[in-house]
Amino acid sequence: MPPPSPLPPPPPPPPPSSLPLNHPKHPVFDASFLKHELNIPPEFIWPDHEKPSLHEPPPLLVPPIDLGAFLSGDPLSVSTAIQLVDEACKKHGFFLVINHGVSKELINEAHKNMDLFFDMSLKEKQRAQRKVGDYHGYASSFTGRYSSRLPWKETLSFRYCDDGGSSNVVGEYLVSTMGEDFRQFGRIYQDYCEAMNTLSLRIMELLGMSLGVGPTYLREFFEGNESIMRLNNYPPCLRAHDTLGTGPHRDPNSLTILHQDNVGGLQVFVDQQWHSILPNSQAFVVNIGDTFMALSNGIYKSCLHRAVVNKQVPRKSLTFFLSPNMDKVVSPPNGLVNSQNPRIYPDFTWPTLLEFTQKHYRVDVDTIDVFSNWLQCKTN
Repeated sequence: MPPPSPLPPPPPPPPPSSLPLNHPKHPVFDASFLKHELNIPPEFIWPDHEKPSLHEPPPLLVPPIDLGAFLSGDPLSVSTAIQLVDEACKKHGFFLVINHGVSKELINEAHKNMDLFFDMSLKEKQRAQRKVGDYHGYASSFTGRYSSRLPWKETLSFRYCDDGGSSNVVGEYLVSTMGEDFRQFGRIYQDYCEAMNTLSLRIMELLGMSLGVGPTYLREFFEGNESIMRLNNYPPCLRAHDTLGTGPHRDPNSLTILHQDNVGGLQVFVDQQWHSILPNSQAFVVNIGDTFMALSNGIYKSCLHRAVVNKQVPRKSLTFFLSPNMDKVVSPPNGLVNSQNPRIYPDFTWPTLLEFTQKHYRVDVDTIDVFSNWLQCKTN
């Protein structure tokens, strides 16, 4: 067996103002062209210590959590689910859920329409071009934000608001940016976001019970959430082991719910080595983000992960980033703060952290710590 590929200590993060946002001379990431190129632009080549191993890492064996059984109220099922999620979240912040209640037909439609979007020409996709500083729109490898270590991917992101179904914010955005032909496209992703919202709040009941604050505390905290939906496309790359689809990072949001296609590529860093997450069409991949880690006062860990690409086929995924309502203050409940577990992070709101990651700091393994220091310097 090849030796594990450890994650080296990260270099000291640069001050926010020195990051190369809006770099004037950046390459164009046109997946239809670059996937055939052996001589890829140097901006996409990652440092040796961050490149993926030539060998497939061992799979991370995580027992899937039966959410349907948990919601049934059966005492043994509830106890089992609480134990599994508590162990996973204290160790690495990653778990799977099955029997989640999201229809197979909706998931299939979401994947099919994602394929249709990313198969369009670059010019067509750029009708929804993401503006610098925004978190919604089409982004081709974030070339407008960074000048090196560019991710080998393209994304389409849009905001979602939990307003009880009284609006169609997803559909309206997609029609306004892409045109009337995308009305059905928008309807599918509005429905998908509604399903993700329902699933998120059910998972919050489980996390609330596992943390000991009860089933309603976290659910109520995330009702009325303002979240982000993202479609990801990782094209094939002839130099797959020189680049990354997404570099090592922890998500800054609260909870990430991912559905993969049947192409592997997601990796999680556990026990000082990378592990692969095998695709499972029946399950959603769930991981804790920085905001929830702060909300739990550090008890539950934000999940360190990355995405690799391959030479032959594209990989696509659907990602729902749950975040609290913009007005909610992220502060741990009193029951999670005591003399043995004092406060770790300052109070903040999600818009403050979101702006920090969009305008000042490239998300990595240290985002929440750098953000906390930055926030305390601003307030002192």
